This record gives sequence, C-alpha cells and structure tokens, in this order.
Amino acid sequence: MTLKKIMKKAVAWTGCLWGCLVATSLAYAENSVLAITAQRSGNSEQVRIEFAQELTALPKAFATRNPARIALDFPGLGSALGMGRIAITQALVDSAIVAQSDERSRVVINLRQPANYRLDIVGKSLIVALEPITGAVPAQIPAAVVPAPTPAPSPAASSALAAAPITQAVVPTPTGPAPISDIQFRRGSDGAGRVVVTLPGKQVSADVRQVGSNLIVDFSNVSLPERLRKKLDVTDFATPVQSITTNQNAGRVRMQITPLGAWEHTAYQTDTELVLEVRQVNQDAKKAAQKDAFTGEKLSLNFQSIDVRQVLQVIADFTNFNVVTSDSVSGTVTLRVQNVPWDQILDIIMRSKGLAMRKNGNVLWVAPKDEIAAKEKLEFESQITNEKIEPLRTQSFQLNYAKASDVAPQLMAGGGGAEGGAGRILSARGSVIAEPRTNQLFVTDVAAKLDQVAQLIAKVDVSVRQVLIEARIVEATSDFARNLGAKLGGMDRRAIQGGDGGYQLAGENRVAFGTNYANALGSSGATTTMDASSNFVNLPAGGAGGFGAASFAVTLFSAASNRVLALELSALESDGRGKIVSSPRVIAYDKTKAVIEQGTEVPYQMATSSGATAVSFRKAVLKLDVVPQITPDGNISLELDVSKDSVGTITASGPSINTKHIKTQVLVDNGGTVVIGGIYTEEQQETDTKVPFFGDLPGVGFLFQNKTKKTAKSETLVFITPKLISDLVGTR
Repeated sequence: MTLKKIMKKAVAWTGCLWGCLVATSLAYAENSVLAITAQRSGNSEQVRIEFAQELTALPKAFATRNPARIALDFPGLGSALGMGRIAITQALVDSAIVAQSDERSRVVINLRQPANYRLDIVGKSLIVALEPITGAVPAQIPAAVVPAPTPAPSPAASSALAAAPITQAVVPTPTGPAPISDIQFRRGSDGAGRVVVTLPGKQVSADVRQVGSNLIVDFSNVSLPERLRKKLDVTDFATPVQSITTNQNAGRVRMQITPLGAWEHTAYQTDTELVLEVRQVNQDAKKAAQKDAFTGEKLSLNFQSIDVRQVLQVIADFTNFNVVTSDSVSGTVTLRVQNVPWDQILDIIMRSKGLAMRKNGNVLWVAPKDEIAAKEKLEFESQITNEKIEPLRTQSFQLNYAKASDVAPQLMAGGGGAEGGAGRILSARGSVIAEPRTNQLFVTDVAAKLDQVAQLIAKVDVSVRQVLIEARIVEATSDFARNLGAKLGGMDRRAIQGGDGGYQLAGENRVAFGTNYANALGSSGATTTMDASSNFVNLPAGGAGGFGAASFAVTLFSAASNRVLALELSALESDGRGKIVSSPRVIAYDKTKAVIEQGTEVPYQMATSSGATAVSFRKAVLKLDVVPQITPDGNISLELDVSKDSVGTITASGPSINTKHIKTQVLVDNGGTVVIGGIYTEEQQETDTKVPFFGDLPGVGFLFQNKTKKTAKSETLVFITPKLISDLVGTR
C-alpha cells in the first residue's frame, strides 16, 4: 500500500471518528428550554414549556401554597432563555423563572393563587394544566405521558395539537375520604424537627399556617386512622418541636405542632409526602436580619468564577431594574445561594467588591465607592459654588397659623459661614424679614433655599389641635353627733316656811311634768324655784348645729313635808350630709399651658420694713392649671395642677385658708375619664362624763352621766376628662 493510500485511509478514519465524536457529543448535549407560553382554555389555563428535544419522563414537581408556586426539576437541562423572569399575564399565572445549576434546572411557575395542576408531555412540549381551587380541593388527575407521534407531525398539525385542550381522564367517585398513611418525626442534621406526613395521593393539599405559638396543618378530604389519632411527645429528640397532636374533625384532619422558643418553619410537598421542618432561630441573626430588612423576592444562584458585571445583569433581568454599571467595575465572583432576597445578594456583592449603589427611580447605578464619593463631593462643591454666584431672589410667604416673628429666627438659626451654621436653613447670603402686621415673611436667597423655606413653612404653618379639659372636684361630707345628759336636784322647804308644820298646803304629794325645772315646779304648785345649788347632778346635754338640746323634767312635791325632788333629762342627735361639686373647664392648644381660676382674695395685714402695716391679699380660689399634649396614637398626656382653696376660721392674725391641692402628670384616652387623686378623712369621738360610783350603777346610772358621740367623714375626689376638638378647628 502506497503512502498516498495510507494517508487517504487515515483521513477517512479520522473523519469518521470525528463524526462519531460529534454525533456522540450532540446526543449527550443537554436538552434546553426554548420558550414558555401560556393560554386560557375555558375555566382552566395551560402553561406550555417547549424544549429542544423530546422529554422521556415527567419532571419531579412539587407545589407550595404560600407563596403559591409550582416547581419543576429537570435533570441535565439547559436554557436558551437565560436566568431571568418571564412575565405571563393570565388569571392564575403571574410569571415563570428558570434557574440552572450544574446538575439540574428548575422552572418555577409563580401563581396568583393556589391551583390544582397536571403534567402532560406532548411532542417536545410539557403542558402544565391549571385549575383554580374552589371550595373543597378537587382531586387532581394523575399525570400522563403522551408520546410524540411517529412520524413527526407537520407544523400545522403541531399547532392544532398545541391549541387543543388536554383530554382529562375520568376519575371514579371515591366512596369516602382516603386515609393518611403515616406520620413520622425525624431530627435533621442541623437540629431541626422534621414532620413527614404520607398522604393518600398527590391530589391532597395541606393548609399550613402559624396560629399564636403553634403550627396548624389542615388536610381536606382525608381521614385519619385510629392508630394515628394521638399526641406524640418528641421532646427527647432535642429539637424545637415539643409535641404533635393529630385529630379528625368531620372531613378534615388537623395537626397541631407545638414548638418551643424562637423558631421558623418551611413546608413542601413532593408527590404524596408533605414535609414540615421547624428549626431554631438564632436571636442575633434574627436581629441582624430585622436590622437589614431585606424585602426583595428570593432568588437562587449557583455560579463559578462569573464576571461581576454578568451577575449584575442577571439580577437586573430578575428584578426588571435598569442597571448602569461603571467601566471601572471588574473582577469575578463565585456564588451559591438558595432562596435569598435579591437585594441581599446585591448587598453581598457590593460589600465583597467594594462597590456602592445609588438608586434613581427604577435605575441602579453601580460603581466603586471611591468613584461615587468623588462624584458626590464634586456635585456638592459645585452646588456651594453656584450658591455663591447665583442671583438672589426675594419671595414672600403668608403665614396663617404661626407667627412670622417666631418663624424668622428659626430660618436664621445656626450662625453664618460659607456652608451655613448647624440648623440654618438659609445660605450665608440669605436674609429674612418678619412683618407682624400682615404676618408675612420676606425671604431673600437663592432659588434652592427658597424651595426649602417653602417646604419648611408648609410643615410648620399648620393649625394646632385643641383639647377641652374638664375637671370635676367632688367633696362629700358626713357627720353625726349624739348628746345625752341629766340634771338631778332637790330642796327641803321647811326652813323657808318656818319648820315642820309651820307651812302646810292642802293635799298630800304632787307629781308635775315640764320641759325643765321651772315648768315642772310651776305645775306642781310649789312657790319656789330650783337654783344651781339645789342640783345633785348637773350634766346636761350640749347643743349642736346651733340648736339646744331637748329636755324633759319631772318634779315630786310633798306638800305635807315641804320637800321637792326634781329630775331633768336632755338629749340631742344631729345627722348631716353634704356634697360640693366644682367643675372648671378650659380649652388649650396642644403643648400650650392654660389656666382658669375662680374665688376670692382674702385681705390680711402684714408688717413692712419700716414698722408700719400694709394690707396684702391671699387667693382662696378654685384653679385648674394644665398643659395638654396629644400623642401620635390619639391619646392625651396632661400635666395638671389642680387646687381648691377656701376661707377657714378667723384668727387674731387673720383668716386661715383651707387648701386642697394636687399636681400630677397622667395619660388619658381621648374622651375618657380618670380619677387623678382623692383624700378621705374620718374622725370618731366618744366622751362619757359621769359621777363616780353612781354613774356605774345599773339601771339608774344614766341619771349621773353625760354621753357625747361624734363621727365626721369627708372625701374629696378629682376627675379629669380631656376631649379633642377636631370638629371646630380642622387640620391642614
């Protein structure tokens, strides 16, 4: 064989080998997503995912309710659409996202509400049929693989097949709810508690929600076997989960998971298994997350040594933001994040590469920190330079509520200087004139500062809310007094009338009654009177309330022996009740002091430095001194000083003043009433005056006694009721 023939055969074998390698490479090449579209068919919707090659099996799929999503996992699948968001405007479908890693690709269909779904393979397309959930969750039809026709259909036939609705298999009516197969608990490698529920079919969905400190899972159209109706104590597993309680209620099964401490949960369903994971939350990490407060939609990325500019473009496609990247942004980054908010991913990239971001509308400008700082400094210096050379303008501002003389100093506060003082609104060249007669401000400054003054006045010159404060001072008194007394006396009239038998009156013994000694003796016919020297006991009852005690007298007169015995009993009881209500009212601006008072000024004499006397006055008034403050939540804080003084007893130095005073600070609901204070006094006094020995004799001891009992009670309460006057003065 000649060298020429050998070379020809070698070239032929090389070409054949190369063709085989190319064919093998093409056969091994990953399938890719070409397009994702959606259409409506009756009450249902269909999402069509077109591939470069025909699928040989249905992908793994699972659905979540909150947020409502359907995730499809394709092993060894590429994408010709990139890794951005695909907007879909349908009643059920919102958008679709394609995320790719080294081993698989995931297509996530974002739904507007939870829906039942079914997967069908039609040629080189995967059809996801969606039906809304209404009332009870309807049974989902098992997915079916429809092989591609052979030979391949024509474009017209393919189009007709794509538009045709997917034929749904008839599902026989079940005789009753299918039972849950099993409930298991496991401990994850990270210490999380994992509850695995084996459902009777793919069509069963679960409603997972947090209620208080518990996690509640409701299953519809299922039953619970008797062996699973129990409470599982899983505290020995050292997870946040303490117990799992599952009960049957009509056609619904409810599971209650009770965790302990700070926790979070995730839930996902794959085929007939529902997995709930409850893990402990690190408080420091939780506080840091709350501090950062990333709110962007979650994104999963997996890149090895990708250019930073390309990552920014991926985030821009995902968020629909316009990203302007500086030419000085360079370098690569390796990322592997799962379900992380996109703004947090962007923040991580910024920190790791020393970048900064400025947002203007829906445009993000990304550049190195030094570059952004230099440009902002240049703009600031340019602004200061413009203020120095820009022509001044004069503008008048009419104030409606605030005083011009009060606002003018606030604009000039802080001193001068090229940049102005701290707190200064006007520039160094600016000036302000307050005109009190028309309540106007005349401000001279550059245009930018005049705009700032206008914004400040719009916030300051507003009507101040007013508060009506009503105080009620209630004084209640109760007093009781009881006095009991007696007088006992007698006379021997024989010496006055000339001894025994020297003076005789007709008759024998006489008994007479009266209100006192004199009346009783006059009624008896005796021609004498009883004086104080004739009293054995002289303990009469005293008066009360300006009235004397009531008395009763009885006289025994013996005409034969000329002797007189007289007894006088006196008693008085008084019971008094009184109430004084004072109600001062005043209207005050928010955070403004208001005072109202009523009473008298009592004169008194006082010595002067020269030794002479002068008349001075002291107030004895009812006074309400208040400073209201309206809180942002509509309540009212009051700083109160309430007093009620009155003229007391008259002394040699002048009248005394009885005072009742309270000073406090209190928070009250709008229109509510609160008792801010009160004084209660009670005085009890009992006095027993008697003749020794005789006053203690049983039966007749009261004739030798004087008893006095006094009880006095007084109570003072102060009520406060604040009310906002929003219907009288409106707010601007």
